[in-house]
Amino acid sequence: MSRTPNRAFEDAPAWLRSLWPAESAIGAAERLRSCGGALIGILLCGVLSAMLLGPSAQAFWLIAPMGASAVLLFAVPASPLAQPWSIVGGNLCAALIGVCCAKLIAIPVAAACVAIALAIGAMFALRCLHPPSGAVALTAVLGGPAVKAAGFGFVFVPVLLNSLLLLAVALVYNRMLGRRYPHAQRLAPAPSHATADLAPTARLGFKPEDLLAVLKDYGQVLDISVDDLDTLFHRTERQAFRRRFGETRCRDLMSRDVLTVDYATELAEAWRLMHTHQVQALPVVDRARRVIGIVTRGDFLQHVDLGDYRSVGTRLGAFLRRTAHSHSSKHEVVGQIMHTPVRTVPQELPIAELVPLMADAGLHHVPVVDGERRLVGIVTQTDLVAALYETSLAELRTPVPA
Repeated sequence: MSRTPNRAFEDAPAWLRSLWPAESAIGAAERLRSCGGALIGILLCGVLSAMLLGPSAQAFWLIAPMGASAVLLFAVPASPLAQPWSIVGGNLCAALIGVCCAKLIAIPVAAACVAIALAIGAMFALRCLHPPSGAVALTAVLGGPAVKAAGFGFVFVPVLLNSLLLLAVALVYNRMLGRRYPHAQRLAPAPSHATADLAPTARLGFKPEDLLAVLKDYGQVLDISVDDLDTLFHRTERQAFRRRFGETRCRDLMSRDVLTVDYATELAEAWRLMHTHQVQALPVVDRARRVIGIVTRGDFLQHVDLGDYRSVGTRLGAFLRRTAHSHSSKHEVVGQIMHTPVRTVPQELPIAELVPLMADAGLHHVPVVDGERRLVGIVTQTDLVAALYETSLAELRTPVPA
């Protein structure tokens, strides 16, 4: 009986199995988008170059390295090697170095070797490492009579022209797909309380400086930005949290008997509800119970001058009191002071996803909605703390297998 391919692969020597590429986690839709982007990018780049240069410059409509650039710009646009400065700066300095080497070194192979080595060094120095630029340097040396005759003009046409056209298509295409491009380095968010403390979730576990220290010690180029790497690590931590504590979801800990108000609820009535039921926030809903805002005690107080604390109660009373006449510049109803848009979460969301929302983003009350975005509950920081406490206790009570 013949062995199946999988069985044969498993029985192969370890060194042979190590050469086989890892299974890709990229879905079919993303692969199709990448292929479509490269097709559109190269097509438009070639057509626009032909329109600008005319039929006499057919050799310069497209250069081969643009194919490699298209792979980066449309298949891995998040890569640091695919950013705008990488393609423009990398291709320009590589073309310039290649032309110089072609003019100064008579032996083509020697000129090509020196050009590629110098181009890599220049790209490292200018922070514009772009692998296809190595092919640009090689083309400048070995591109044939047309390239040789163009001289330093080759740097601008076709290299700069092709690079800018392909980049323009990539900017539009990736934005239309909702991709973050250019994939600029995201700075760490400012502390929510304007202090020197890190965000709560960043005070435990690894810190950005730990990641930078490891990358510096690693000492090799990684085709991923530092902020993306940091995001992946933190998402891995949350995934491990869900695996450890189970799939407790918002529906399991939310308050279901939620007090709500509508847009036209008078301020005094909303304040009375908060005071009577000892709650800090009230979701504002429409007739279909879809959340349109949220009003908190802080929303009331920010409309009261707190300069003189001895008369805060008097000024708050005046703010809540309904104006007798019909025309007034004073806020009269909840809809005029509520926070909008309001962040909501689906009832199926694992509670691990609530931690950064409440700890780092500073949300104290998060309305929970169903599949039709109707209000079904609310989760507070107190609910989250209680849930984490209970799940931790359950973990401690679980007997360890012998």
